[in-house]
Amino acid sequence: MDNKTLYNARVASSWRRHELGFLIVYALLFYFFIIRRSLHLSQEHYVKLYGLRSGWIFPPRLNDLSDAQWRNFRGNLPILTTVFLIYALVANFLRSRFLLRAKGMSIIWLIISFTYLLYLHEACVIFIISIASLNFLIVKIFARTKFFLYLLWTFNLYFLLSNRVYEGYSFSTIGLRWSYLDNFRGTFRWQICFNFVVLRMISFGYDYHWAYDHSHFDQKKHNQRCEVCKSGGTCYQLLQEKGVQDDKFTFTIYLCYLVYAPLYLAGPIVSFNAFASQLDVPQNNYKLRHLAWYGLRWTFSFLLMELMTHLFHYNALAISGLWKQLSPLDVFIIGYGVLNFMWLKFFLIWRYFRFWSLVCGIDVPENMPRCINNCYNLEGFWKSWHASYNKWLVRYMYIPLGGSKRKAFNVWIVFTFVAIWHDLEWKLLWWAWLTCLFFVPEMVMKSAVSTFKAESAITEFVVRELSAIAGAITITCLMVANLVGYVIGPSGINSLGSRFLNKQGFPVLGGMFVTFYVGTKLMFHIRDAERKW
Repeated sequence: MDNKTLYNARVASSWRRHELGFLIVYALLFYFFIIRRSLHLSQEHYVKLYGLRSGWIFPPRLNDLSDAQWRNFRGNLPILTTVFLIYALVANFLRSRFLLRAKGMSIIWLIISFTYLLYLHEACVIFIISIASLNFLIVKIFARTKFFLYLLWTFNLYFLLSNRVYEGYSFSTIGLRWSYLDNFRGTFRWQICFNFVVLRMISFGYDYHWAYDHSHFDQKKHNQRCEVCKSGGTCYQLLQEKGVQDDKFTFTIYLCYLVYAPLYLAGPIVSFNAFASQLDVPQNNYKLRHLAWYGLRWTFSFLLMELMTHLFHYNALAISGLWKQLSPLDVFIIGYGVLNFMWLKFFLIWRYFRFWSLVCGIDVPENMPRCINNCYNLEGFWKSWHASYNKWLVRYMYIPLGGSKRKAFNVWIVFTFVAIWHDLEWKLLWWAWLTCLFFVPEMVMKSAVSTFKAESAITEFVVRELSAIAGAITITCLMVANLVGYVIGPSGINSLGSRFLNKQGFPVLGGMFVTFYVGTKLMFHIRDAERKW
């Protein structure tokens, strides 16, 4: 390294230390203001909000339980945890007592899981078994044919859409003698849970189809590069890519995979190969102390959520429509708060079921590996939001469609499927297409940066600044897309635009952009620290 390069490196290092200090101060002031204003908004407007319940923290302060998904999960947590403990104790005892492998454990988990499903869906379990059995026959009969993948997708897409259109079907359509079963449909709509079953059926089909092809996965090279495998563990990629023996593709293991109780309701999503491998030999990445710490961290996160919903009524302010009457600054605070609430809600739900699965010996991908406030580009965001679904989409859709060679085209197909998979609603299609639209400038920017080599401190500084500006734009786009898709819907776009595109709103937009720019620069420093560690 010559003297000039060494000097430039020292100047850059000194500048970044001073910059980091400023960024931290700005972030602290920003969150101080956000918290103060959020407290004021929640206290001032609580009488106009619905979905608030009596709270247990700082009584008589109310608790925001306006989100139905969070309210149901939180309300059923005691019974769910009781089931979790009983099932885990039974399954682990039988595995260790009789030294059961995949075949034996699949039978145990089928019995356990069907008691769970019968409580949830009662007679509608018949629909699940019938569709799953048809899918199994299609895979076993046509897996070696050239048109198999088209048949697999057609079958699963048909039932994905048909289940929603016909609202889970009626037994009376089969025959009047079966109509009495419509009185026994359970406590939870089976067609909602079946969306996850569809992903598993497709995964089984692909993994069985690929089992007959020669694997290009180099396990030896992987073990040399993977930190988890080098340390004696088994990473998810290895479990997924190395495949399983033909005797694992049985009907009992397949059905066990589809209805495995810990992951049935909400995931995370795991490939068939990874599931069957761990059903045979349980995961060894998480020891007892790791599991205890994981559970303790979840408990702390749950208490944080309780504190948040008692102090800040973001979701109630959003769904009540009251935000349309507030200032642009307050609209931004509510929108930002709702996205953080959504992230923490899904974080808790998915980690709970992952914890249950880990205790029972099946390691699955972490769905929220990175905080929502630590993502500055679309690609990174979707790798950190429902990450197991992202892995599924990449493996079974994105790469088979051509991968990065046709990225600009593939993202439209992938995100349209994601929207339809969630539900048949226009607001979700709007969310999907807005996300794809916002992907285009990011792809152009990444392509330009990758071809441009920073040969001096000045050019490196310019690239970093342009990347920070691009990050600020991306965060703004993500906020808009997710608010449209999950909160206000397409009908709220005009109201949202009218709040900001005026004399009062332009300064707020400017402040938002500066804040997101500062946040992106702070994330750059976090990434630099991660690379050093």
